[in-house]
Amino acid sequence: MNFTGIIIGIISFLLIGLFHPIIIKCEYHFGQKIWPLFLVGGTICCFCSITLSNLILSTILAVLGFTMYWSILELKEQARRVKKGWFPENPKRCVKDRDEKSCFEK
Repeated sequence: MNFTGIIIGIISFLLIGLFHPIIIKCEYHFGQKIWPLFLVGGTICCFCSITLSNLILSTILAVLGFTMYWSILELKEQARRVKKGWFPENPKRCVKDRDEKSCFEK
């Protein structure tokens, strides 16, 4: 029996599920300015993916890399969700849209 597809599917599912709370926490603590970290991480993962000969590890690194790329878009979406009030805003972080005075009063 060949379990390669099942292993890749399970790990892909777990990686995508893991990144949902990571994006929420990153946007809460750092805002959108952390996006270059996801870009660099995704690029490193994708580069490592093409250098490996092991099919499972190569595929998992590619999925991780593209999940990091997708996270860049999700950071922007998360900021929109925070602005709509669907998620809490970090009161310790000053946001550009807020009035400068209100940022320093807290």
